[in-house]
Amino acid sequence: MNVKRWIARREPSWKQLDSLLKTVEKRGIRALSAEQVKQMAGLYRSVSADLARSQSRNLGKTLTQQLQQLTLRAYSQIYQKPRHQSWQEVWRFYRYGFPEIVQRTWVYLALSTGLFLLGVLIGWWYAWGDPDFISLMAPPSLIAKVQEDGELWMGDLLLGKEPVGAAEIMTNNLAVTFRTFGAGILAGLGTVFILFFNGLLIGAIATLVTQNNLAGPFWGFVAPHGSLELPAIFFAGAAGLLIGRALLFPGQYRRGDALKVYGLQAAKIMFGVIPLLVIAGIIEGFFSPSPLFADGVKYLVGLVLFIALVIYCLLPPETSQKTSA
Repeated sequence: MNVKRWIARREPSWKQLDSLLKTVEKRGIRALSAEQVKQMAGLYRSVSADLARSQSRNLGKTLTQQLQQLTLRAYSQIYQKPRHQSWQEVWRFYRYGFPEIVQRTWVYLALSTGLFLLGVLIGWWYAWGDPDFISLMAPPSLIAKVQEDGELWMGDLLLGKEPVGAAEIMTNNLAVTFRTFGAGILAGLGTVFILFFNGLLIGAIATLVTQNNLAGPFWGFVAPHGSLELPAIFFAGAAGLLIGRALLFPGQYRRGDALKVYGLQAAKIMFGVIPLLVIAGIIEGFFSPSPLFADGVKYLVGLVLFIALVIYCLLPPETSQKTSA
């Protein structure tokens, strides 16, 4: 095989494909006519064959890399989904997919919520009977502000710097939520610990503010964003428990296959959780600490948001909608 002659014969096709790809990359696939799209597909197949020949006959590293890049560019443009279709799939997931996966994994969600509430009850019980327990769960500065000053600590941290505070809250909430999920890799035990420990912390703090007659404003602050933030953590806990289930109880699957099956379900849950955390972060940064709204209004907002979330999670799957239509 005369390599130079072969390159000279094939190079016009490569340049032609490169020219078509540049047009698509700059202006989109609609910039090409139907005939040009067909031509691009044919050139892609021929360049793929040229790449295989270059690799099998060792025609040079530089030439092979150039053909690889050209082939990858063509593949991504020919087989990519239209942008509007991708957005439609995102919409379909949040409209149907997330409620469906929540309903399918409700046992894990119930277990996740139960672990947290168990921690809350135990934290409340111990903190009410033993004041020293609170000092184990909360920093001294926070305890002193509540007990000595008779004030809560949250509003002072956010008022006057709401945009920065909202961004920091979102980042922190995402970190806690994904840590809860990621800890599932420890056979689910890490997720169990995080859920239970956070419950203990909330129970101890709730006892502290109740004993100092600050329960009303405390829950008024928590209710608006907590109505979304806490369920998001419970969802993440369910996702972590799914990973733990795959590792400990793969059932009919091999452990690797179980991780794929349950891991996909967990990933869908976490994808659905992200908007909840973003909305909760905005509410916590701007609305929850605002003195312009009475605690009663904040309670009402929290209740409405929680009811809306429950209704959303109970929406029927897409197949039911199509059947009824």
